[in-house]
Amino acid sequence: MLALTSATGKLGSAVLNAILINKLIEPPELVVCTSSDPLDKRFDALRERKITVRYNNFDEPESLKRAFAGCSKLFLVSSPRISMDYNDAPLWEGREAHHRAAIDAAIEAGVKHVYYTSLAFANPSKAGVMRAHTRTEKYLSDLAHQGKINYTIIREGLYNESWPLYFGYYFRLQDETRQEVVVANGDGPISWTAIADMAFGTAKIITAPSDAWKGKTLYLAQSKTWSLEDIARLVSKFQCQDIHLKIVSRKEYEDHYVASGTERASVEWWSTTYDALNDGECDIKDDTLEKMLQEAGRKPKSLDETIAEMLKHEGGGQIAA
Repeated sequence: MLALTSATGKLGSAVLNAILINKLIEPPELVVCTSSDPLDKRFDALRERKITVRYNNFDEPESLKRAFAGCSKLFLVSSPRISMDYNDAPLWEGREAHHRAAIDAAIEAGVKHVYYTSLAFANPSKAGVMRAHTRTEKYLSDLAHQGKINYTIIREGLYNESWPLYFGYYFRLQDETRQEVVVANGDGPISWTAIADMAFGTAKIITAPSDAWKGKTLYLAQSKTWSLEDIARLVSKFQCQDIHLKIVSRKEYEDHYVASGTERASVEWWSTTYDALNDGECDIKDDTLEKMLQEAGRKPKSLDETIAEMLKHEGGGQIAA
């Protein structure tokens, strides 16, 4: 059986849908893990398909062990509680603490293979958002060398749908007139990738025989890149208004968004992302996803298509890293 965490989140729900739509696993072989009440009516449709729904909470180790019981595989989506990473959190005090709790519980429950969702940055990376991911990846590698678990690291491309987060928190900080200058701390080529495309590739990987991807770290991203400057041009086009990208120092960036009402610890954590962009860390050269999509008769969804859709709906939302 395959357990899936965060199956109601953006990526997790898309992976679950991809599994079901493409009939990659029989529904009774799936265990959906949620921090919500598993008896909630929103899970009725899953139960009707004989999918097991169980409660799990990263802060309750026993709940994790019960949730993973009887499963041979675990799809572990990274914890959404990004505030744990703020202020240069020491080892095991950032989000990796949640991930370790889930991995340890999985081992106790008899899980043989953990598939972990990381992000498509370099290793090592200058981005603070990667700290918890890198620590988790190392923990899994160490356990594998001890013969305790098999693992696969899936470094998911930066979501098409998350462009506003990188582009000056574009929706969250906008007023009705829209700002004409977007402040950033750097720029570079980014292999933006749609959630649905990554979910398809992820679903194929986690439902394949364990040996197919055992011990591998791979990227799921399209090869075409767009910079933040490209996004400025696209937003200008779709908004019929000139939007300009302004690159400033890290301190100017941090002070600017703190003054706009964003928590300083959050801005300081996020600002290092632009160091990674400057170094080209998000220009991904792994064609794994594109090959999977091609075999399925699909092409990656373009970033400009996503931006047009989100601007049309005015506030398509932001996605935590």
